[in-house]
Amino acid sequence: MDDYLVIMEKRLRFLMLMFVVLVIVLVFRLAFVQFVSGEEITAKALELWSRNIPVEGQRGTIYDRKGRPIVNNKLAPSLAVIPRQISNKEEVAEFLSDVLDTEYEEILRHLNKNVSVELIKPEGRKLTIEQAKKIIDRNYKGVYLVGDTKRNYLYGTYLAHVLGFVGIDNQGITGIEYIYDDILMGEAGRSSFFTDAKGYALEHLYGTYSAPTKGMDIYLTIDIDLQILLERVLENTQAKYSPDQMLGLMMNPKTGEIYAMASYPSYNPEEYQKYDQEIYNRNLPIWMSYEPGSTFKIVTYAAGLEEGVFRMDEHFYDPGYAIVEGVRIKDWKAGGHGHQTFLEVIQNSCNPGFIAIGQRLGKERLFKYIYDFGFGKKTGIDLLGESSGIVFNLDNVGPVELATASFGQGNAVTPIQLVTATSAAINGGKLYKPYVLKEIRLPITNDIVYKQQPQFVRQVISEDTSAKVRYALEHVVAKGTGRNAFIEGYRVGGKTGTAQKAVDGKYLENNYIVSFIGAAPMNDPELVVYVAIDNPKNVIQYGGVVAAPVVKEILEEALPILGVERQSEQIEKELRWGMDIRYYLVPNLIGKKKSELPPQVYYRYQYFGEGDIVKFQSPAPGDKIPEGSIIYIYLDKE
Repeated sequence: MDDYLVIMEKRLRFLMLMFVVLVIVLVFRLAFVQFVSGEEITAKALELWSRNIPVEGQRGTIYDRKGRPIVNNKLAPSLAVIPRQISNKEEVAEFLSDVLDTEYEEILRHLNKNVSVELIKPEGRKLTIEQAKKIIDRNYKGVYLVGDTKRNYLYGTYLAHVLGFVGIDNQGITGIEYIYDDILMGEAGRSSFFTDAKGYALEHLYGTYSAPTKGMDIYLTIDIDLQILLERVLENTQAKYSPDQMLGLMMNPKTGEIYAMASYPSYNPEEYQKYDQEIYNRNLPIWMSYEPGSTFKIVTYAAGLEEGVFRMDEHFYDPGYAIVEGVRIKDWKAGGHGHQTFLEVIQNSCNPGFIAIGQRLGKERLFKYIYDFGFGKKTGIDLLGESSGIVFNLDNVGPVELATASFGQGNAVTPIQLVTATSAAINGGKLYKPYVLKEIRLPITNDIVYKQQPQFVRQVISEDTSAKVRYALEHVVAKGTGRNAFIEGYRVGGKTGTAQKAVDGKYLENNYIVSFIGAAPMNDPELVVYVAIDNPKNVIQYGGVVAAPVVKEILEEALPILGVERQSEQIEKELRWGMDIRYYLVPNLIGKKKSELPPQVYYRYQYFGEGDIVKFQSPAPGDKIPEGSIIYIYLDKE
């Protein structure tokens, strides 16, 4: 019996010891779980219970050169549902199909999916504020709105081909939006909430929100004021002439910065699905290749001056044609221009005169300058879709090809090539690479991450030759075919172009691309403007008649925007009887007696006040006024 009690006592002590050990182990385990692994276990539990709805990152803002926003973001919530939380699925599907203007069966399919979270897309992506308000007001359980944004193109169709557009997931598809997609795209965030295994909300746990980040901002070389001006004038031209298509370019000839670029017909980037791909995929100023016509004569003229094959005061006779290898090549003017200097050759855009320059140069030298000015290859502008144009293979250039190439036929060029080459011809002979990206900046601090610098390519002609080209082009506008681009007080130079269009190896009849390239001021060029109009209707299709006045209107408004002041000295315009308005210098009348004023031959006086002495006048002395204008004079006593 005693032995039994001893055995029982030992067993009891062992059990008590084991119990104590187990308690100690349990305490240590609980302590370990609570204080060491607690956060990890809690995180795993929350991860198991959490349901995440992704929130897209915001794209960076696109600004113009002066820091004015062109493209930013606007609120556009997206729709998500938790199917297991929706008890009345048919009712919810009926409501959402009405709000989203979508088939009931399609919405019901989303609601019946066996998933924890269902994004309603594409129907529920990028909702309007009105749609979002309706969903919020109804407040169905299991129906959630997620903060989202979509691109806001502040100027509608303006600059559309340069900017491009984004898809439903905010990814860039064309234009700047595509080229710099990685830079503009921000990192995604998420909206989290907690449910049990059946999908019901855990009331005691609150959701979390990880905010998305904003991408970097881009600053363009574009001046939005100049862009609006360019497109407004082109819209008026569209209404007036109903051309097949049009394009316009504005560039700083000293740097290669693009100030404005337009392509018509245009489109709205926010509604790109409504347009044919042919419209939004073709940025005409960099994509379109065509024979430039007489605007190309700037290159031939600059090459001839640089090589010294003619002098501007040298005389040339134009009978109205040139015969090359038995081929009669006509001038644009029937009967020709007769005796003229080589300065008048470019003023009159005389084809035989340019054939003579090309022949004197020879094909090797002429085509060397054609390539040096950048034709036959891409300029490298930082936009998609640039064409390289087409230049004759030198081995296939015979006397006739040399002749036609000299005045702008045979070779196909792009507008950006032509503007870049013209800039080099007038800026001192320096060819620059054109570009539209100015800077990349951080969104909050505005710190500059990258700054584009002008990229010098090569010296094409000397500064002395460039000065002669400027002088010649200013004469084209003052006394030649570009008269319709003349602006009082601004030294405008330029060249007209009337290019035949070739289809299947044959030139079309009465179907031309008319153009004008203008620059100002010609003593120190700050701006080059090029406009090309394809097949204008109900008008004589000449560049000097149709395109030159368009460029004049653009220059007249653009130069003050750039801070270019009018000058008193310029080449006097050669007036045509019955066609041009004559301007006169306003004399200084202040301090003169009424009886001493010049006679009212070209302008009239209108008097105010009493007395005999001129105290004030308007317009001011030194201004130029058109014939028949009124000078307002304010008189007072001595």
